[in-house]
Amino acid sequence: MNIQFNPEDFKCKRPFHVEPTNIVSVNDDIQRVTDEASAMNKRIHYYSRLTSPADRALIAPDHVLPAPDEIYVYSPLGTAFKVDSCTDGYGKNSSIVTIFMIWNTMMGTSILSIPWGIKQAGFTSGIILILLMGILTLYCCYRVVKSRKMIPLIDTSNWEFPDVCKYYFGSFGQWSSLLFSMVSLVGAMVVYWVLMSNFLFNTGKFIYNFIHDINVTDIVPGTNGSNKVICPSAASSHPPENGSVMFSSGNNTGFELFEGWWNKSQTVPFYLIAVLLPLLNLKSPSFFAKFNVLGTVSVMYLVFLVTVKAARLGIHLEYNWFTENDFFVPEFRILFPQLTGVLTLAFFIHNCVITLLQNNRNQENNVRDLSIAYFLVGLTYLYVGVIIFASFPSPPLSKECIEQNFLDNFPSDDIMSFVARIFLLFQMMTVYPLLGYLARVQLLRQFFGNAYPSIFHVLILNVAIVGAGVAMARFYPNIGGIIRYSGATCGLAFVFVYPSLIYVISLHRAGQLTWPALIIHIFIILLGLANLIAQFLL
Repeated sequence: MNIQFNPEDFKCKRPFHVEPTNIVSVNDDIQRVTDEASAMNKRIHYYSRLTSPADRALIAPDHVLPAPDEIYVYSPLGTAFKVDSCTDGYGKNSSIVTIFMIWNTMMGTSILSIPWGIKQAGFTSGIILILLMGILTLYCCYRVVKSRKMIPLIDTSNWEFPDVCKYYFGSFGQWSSLLFSMVSLVGAMVVYWVLMSNFLFNTGKFIYNFIHDINVTDIVPGTNGSNKVICPSAASSHPPENGSVMFSSGNNTGFELFEGWWNKSQTVPFYLIAVLLPLLNLKSPSFFAKFNVLGTVSVMYLVFLVTVKAARLGIHLEYNWFTENDFFVPEFRILFPQLTGVLTLAFFIHNCVITLLQNNRNQENNVRDLSIAYFLVGLTYLYVGVIIFASFPSPPLSKECIEQNFLDNFPSDDIMSFVARIFLLFQMMTVYPLLGYLARVQLLRQFFGNAYPSIFHVLILNVAIVGAGVAMARFYPNIGGIIRYSGATCGLAFVFVYPSLIYVISLHRAGQLTWPALIIHIFIILLGLANLIAQFLL
C-alpha cells in the first residue's frame, strides 16, 4: 500500500482493519474486525495496485493507516523487545532507552565465549580485534540504517533491511536474506539447546548432591581452596561425560544410577524436548516475551560474578609475543579468525536495527545513539573477556584450559556459578520459543502465506529445529564453534556484503561513486568472505 505520512502530524492513528496474515506479532487474535471493515481494506489494497508506488494519485487516507502496536524485535542470541511506535514513524523512546534496548538486544550468549576467543587469538591481539570488529560492524550497521534514505522517489518509511535488499537485488535479495536470517535464528537456537543442556545438567547435579549430602570431586585438574577453578579439557582428550567421582556418601548404587540417567550429552538434551517442543507449537508465545528483563539481569549478574572471581583469584599474566609455554599463550596466535567469527555474531544487530531506531523520539540522534550502544557492548565484552583471561590462575593451570563457555571452568558445586546457570537457563527457556516463533513466521509465511498453516506444518518445522539442537548437544557441544560458524555465515550477508554492495550501487546510480569508496567497500566484502573461509580452515 502506498502510504504517505505527514511529518507535522505526531498523532498515532489506529487502523480499523489489518489482516492477521500481514502482521508479525505474538498476538494471534483472529477475529479483529467486521466484514465491512475487511471489505474496505480489500478495496484500499485494490486501489493501491492501480498505480505505481511512486504515483501519488491514490493515497490511503490517514484513518486506515496500520499501527504496529504489537511488534516484537528479536535478537538471534539475546532477548525480545516490544516496539511501541506510531504510524507516522515517530517513536516515544528517549535516547537513553534506545541505547539500552540496542545494548540489551545485542548482548547474548556470545559473551560466554569471549574469554575463549581471546585465548585463541592471544591476549593483546584479542583486545585489538574486539575494538576493530566493533568499529567495522558499527560502520556496516550505519550503512544499514542509511540504506533506506538512498532510495529515491519511493516512501521507504516502513521498510526493513530485507525490503531494501529486495529493491536492489530482486527475488535473489529476498530469498538470500531469508536464508541467512534463518541461519542466524537456527544457529542461535542450536547454541541455546547446547547451553540449556549444559546448565540443566550442572543444576541437576548440584541439587542432587546437595539433597543427598554427597561430596564429589571433579576428575579434572583444578586449583585448591574455596575459589576452585577447573580445567575440564586437560585430563584427557575424552574425559568421562559427567566428570565427577563420589568422595563420600551413603549410597553408591543410587549415585551411580543418577549418573547413568543424568548425563550431559547422552540424556539431558533429550529431557528438554518434553518441555520445549510443546512450547514451540503454541500459536502465540506472547507470555514469554514478558521475561525479556531476565536478559539484562543475567548479563549484570555475569559481570558481578566475573568481578568477584577476579578479586579473589588475582591477576595472572605473562607477555610473550610469539613463544608459548606450559601456562601462557602468545600475544598473537594464528587462530585469531576464531575470535572474529564469534565477534561477528556478538556485534550482530543489523537485521533489526532499523526497527529499534524507528522508535527513537529524536531521529536525528540515531547515529549517535547507535554508536554509544556499540561502545557499551564492546566495553562489556572487553571487561568480561579481559578479566576472565587475566584472572585465570596460571600457574597452576594453563590459559589453554579456558573453556568455550567460561562457566564450565567453575565446578558444579560453586554457588555463584550455580546461580548464574539458573538465571541463564530460565532466560533461555523463555527466549527459545520466541526465536522459534520468529523462525516459523519468516519461513512458513514466505512459503504458505500464513505463520500457522496447520499443526502438521508447524510440528515438522519445530521437530527439525529441535532435532538439530539435540544432535549438536549430543555430538558437537562446542558453543564457540557453533557461534563462529553461524556468525561468519549470516554476517557475510547482513554485515559485510549487502550493506557495502547497496551503498556502492546507490552511489553509482546517483553518479557519486569514487574509486576510494569502491576500493574500501570491496575490501570490506573481502574481509567478510575471508572471515567465513577461515572458520573452516582453522
